[in-house]
Amino acid sequence: MAHTLGSEPFAEDSEEERPKWDNKFQYLLSCIGFAVGLGNIWRFPYLCQSHGGGAFLIPYFIALVFEGIPLFHIELAIGQRLRRGSIGVWTAISPYLGGVGLGCFTVSFLVSLYYNTILMWVLWYFLNSFQHPLPWSACPLDLNRTGLVEECQGSSSVSYFWYRQTLNITANINDSGTVQWRLLICLATCWVIVYLCVIRGIESSGKVIYFTALFPYLVLTVFLIQGLTLPGATEGLIYLFTPNMHTLQNPRVWLDAATQIFFSLSLAFGGHIAFASYNPPRNDCKKDAVTIALVNSMTSLYASVVVFSIVGFKATNDYRHCLDRNILSLINAFDLPDQSVSRDDYLALLTYLNATQPAHVAQLQLKSCHLEDFLDKSASGTGLAFIVFTEAIIHMPGAPGWAVLFFGMMFTLGLSSMFGNMEGVITPLLDLGVLPRSVPKEVLTGVVCLVCFLSALCFTLQSGNYWLEIFDNYAASLNLIIFAFFEVIGVVYIYGMKRFCNDVEWMTGRRPGLYWQVTWKLVSPLLLLSIFVAYIMLLAQKTPSYRVWNPQDEHFPSRQEKLYPSWVQATCVLLSFLPFLWVPAVALAQLLARRGRQKQQDVHPQLQDGCGC
Repeated sequence: MAHTLGSEPFAEDSEEERPKWDNKFQYLLSCIGFAVGLGNIWRFPYLCQSHGGGAFLIPYFIALVFEGIPLFHIELAIGQRLRRGSIGVWTAISPYLGGVGLGCFTVSFLVSLYYNTILMWVLWYFLNSFQHPLPWSACPLDLNRTGLVEECQGSSSVSYFWYRQTLNITANINDSGTVQWRLLICLATCWVIVYLCVIRGIESSGKVIYFTALFPYLVLTVFLIQGLTLPGATEGLIYLFTPNMHTLQNPRVWLDAATQIFFSLSLAFGGHIAFASYNPPRNDCKKDAVTIALVNSMTSLYASVVVFSIVGFKATNDYRHCLDRNILSLINAFDLPDQSVSRDDYLALLTYLNATQPAHVAQLQLKSCHLEDFLDKSASGTGLAFIVFTEAIIHMPGAPGWAVLFFGMMFTLGLSSMFGNMEGVITPLLDLGVLPRSVPKEVLTGVVCLVCFLSALCFTLQSGNYWLEIFDNYAASLNLIIFAFFEVIGVVYIYGMKRFCNDVEWMTGRRPGLYWQVTWKLVSPLLLLSIFVAYIMLLAQKTPSYRVWNPQDEHFPSRQEKLYPSWVQATCVLLSFLPFLWVPAVALAQLLARRGRQKQQDVHPQLQDGCGC
């Protein structure tokens, strides 16, 4: 049976024991830092560019209004009113929903493992940025020091540094390889940093968040100013935002917009519930939800402008190099005077030679040089951060300085998101009283960080990148959609819309209007159900596969696509459903326990009657 949230003493019974934010700004920065993460930098710009440019903003903002903000408001409201972590909140609403809290806790734990691994890579690049020239700017010499490494020559210096010198990646997921000690040291360092920041919960992370949440905006602004002065920036931005309305007919565009809003706001992780639980009960959580959601989306747009101004510069630089190579080939083949052909004259000369000497031109095997083709080579995820952007930085004046700024920004972005992930793990454990109250909070935090570090050691293997992709694709996505659905159903239909609106009115002074009630009761659940069905259909249509870096492959440097072995596919399925299994397991346990109590109550009076005789 659901507990009643409407009584003031219930919300304030732990007021003296629970930590509090120093001020409202600290709380907002913590939520923004948790929501604004690496995905705002390396996923949203890619989706915007590949899904119709400016047209993608239409489904994106529709999803924000009808899915993101309403669900975000629910999380902040229940966390603030109940003043508990995810497990305590859902158990309080209904004991049968305790599995939702445990599932959110499990997802936060799994995501923390691989999210901090990304910070491990960022730290490695950050440390390597303090040198000139940058180590990924040129191919290294081979063992004989008579030439360059063949693998690097066959790909590029940037790709070689990422795949070989950083990951030292194997050509098959079955080949685990050995632990890379440099990455192991970086991983340990990252977990020590996280521990020191969250050692006392919001009392310590709340101090660090002023830097980790604001520094990325400073760096983005510096990169924007620099990017707009570089050649090709305008072309990159035009390419990014030119709307292609035909893409809106593709259901995948709408699905990607909805999921991007969902994951960008970090919904259903439990971190926002934990953060909100440290608020005063009378805080205006509705205003907070709208403010944080809009700041998150505006940050994504701002980052897109920055990223594609740099990507446009890189594409223009590659385009000019392509023209220069072709011009040099024509000059050598037709004995033309040096520097007699400019880039502007290239197309006219090529047209003339194709008309007069087509056979000779065909033998040269000139590259096709189109600026749009180079702009199309933008990437998302690690491909953007560690390959595309690092290659662009090489060609910028003062490259090491820009590399330090970029990877410093990426590290602080990820670190502030880790605060929310760790709150989603540690706060429920504290609420459950896993350790006696006599044990300091620092000990529990240290144990959690140590367990996370040991669990993440698999990512430091040579096959670690393949496993990180598996965790990224399967550990959170499906589970979070399911948990969010149970969240809105649990609040609206199990606890009750009327009682929840009463609680919001008590906290904010204003009763939720028609927009909030319609989205909570109808629109958001239907959207989540549609996303779930579409996601399942996409998974069913495609056999799980991965792309390997294999210098022995005939199509190298293109990454070879392979199917996952059967045991890895089984692991993918397990990761996809393991956190969700808490929901039916806890509900079943509660049902059996309730029936057991009923039987005891039925038997106990009969025993008393028998004794009376």
